[in-house]
Amino acid sequence: MTEVENNNNNNNNKGPAFSEDLLRMYYARLFPYELFCQWLAYEPGPSPDPTKPLEKLGTRELCFTLKDDIYCRYQTFGCAAELKAMMLKKMPHKIDIGAVFNSPMRDHKSPSFRADERELVFDVDLSDYDDVRTCCQGATVCRKCWQFIVAAVKVLDAILRYDFGFDHLLWVYSGRRGVHCWVCDRVARELTNEARTALVSYCSLARSSDHAAALTWPLHPSLARAFDIVEPIFARDVVSDDGQQLLATPENWTKVLRRLPDDTAALIADHWATRDSTPAQKWAALKTQLRTTTTTTTTTANASDRSAAKKQKRAVVSDLWKYETVFAYVYPRLDDNVSKQRNHLLKAPFAAHPKTGRVCVPFDPTIVEDFDPCAVPTLGDLAAQIDAGEADTDLAKTDLRHAVDFFKRSFLAPLLGAVAKERHDQREREAAAAGLF
Repeated sequence: MTEVENNNNNNNNKGPAFSEDLLRMYYARLFPYELFCQWLAYEPGPSPDPTKPLEKLGTRELCFTLKDDIYCRYQTFGCAAELKAMMLKKMPHKIDIGAVFNSPMRDHKSPSFRADERELVFDVDLSDYDDVRTCCQGATVCRKCWQFIVAAVKVLDAILRYDFGFDHLLWVYSGRRGVHCWVCDRVARELTNEARTALVSYCSLARSSDHAAALTWPLHPSLARAFDIVEPIFARDVVSDDGQQLLATPENWTKVLRRLPDDTAALIADHWATRDSTPAQKWAALKTQLRTTTTTTTTTANASDRSAAKKQKRAVVSDLWKYETVFAYVYPRLDDNVSKQRNHLLKAPFAAHPKTGRVCVPFDPTIVEDFDPCAVPTLGDLAAQIDAGEADTDLAKTDLRHAVDFFKRSFLAPLLGAVAKERHDQREREAAAAGLF
């Protein structure tokens, strides 16, 4: 039984994790409407009057999924108070965020209705790793297979920040088996569908029929950096007996070695079969063997042009194999379709997952190793904490306060500060162009 299943059983012992009554309590007392609306409206300054209309909200789509999977698309709202009233009335079991359109939602059937702006979003789901995780399958999750998500977050966060220069990334737990990333820089929000497609292609790896990464030499610097990030995770959480047990048995390691030249693979397999070594020791020895093979073939490659070419090719194959093997397991596996289109829907932060009752909480990607999906509070947990708490506000009584505070201080404040600076600079440029100073 997985950790998530265990936790759900524990929640059942205390009471349900999700119900209509719990959802009503959450929407009435805990959902952070003002901060949520400030984000979607990109409205700088202190938290605005919840009854004050915010310009962008009038053309921003929300999609509500009601009980029994009834879908209500093209929902819109003008302010935080209106959103709260709408959610308490309709009681959505799922909330998805769409694009900012060029006209109000009532015009959604018009031929001219189009998405003008949308955060660049990414979706990583553990079910896409079912061919390589041995501890869980499908919707179930435990701390062992969560390390695939840890690797994906670290690699994708580095790509977006260092290769593309984005600053305002919001990482959110999906509530069940994955994570979402919202890239909120103005440049990212204004990307065309074609640019989004090109960007997600840069972030992805082509894979062969056996899911192995298909690489070429020399390795792209982004991939070299990714390898440095994920290889320790691979060695600790995929290779080892405490992880996915990749090198625990001959059956498992045969799959790993099959992409090496036959004679090299046979030599290593025989060596492993006759030595009593741990999976971690096997991986370390294998990397040493490959480096030795590369050095030897390169050094002796001057015997003849034909022999040199053949041995050099062998060296490259051996070296690439190390990267391809690691990336086949722990390089991010993205749902490309989520990222490519401006008008694609994605689950809202702070929504509650109806299957687990867990809240979709933001988290800090710099300490993603410390994030425990099994410890994220359910609606049942939050209700119990309110009943037992002694703080001044309902939110302060619950564990949800940590996620809300992180969202406000570490994500929203820097984002809105950047928006305010952009608007100030724009006003100065317009004034200069008009000759006012």
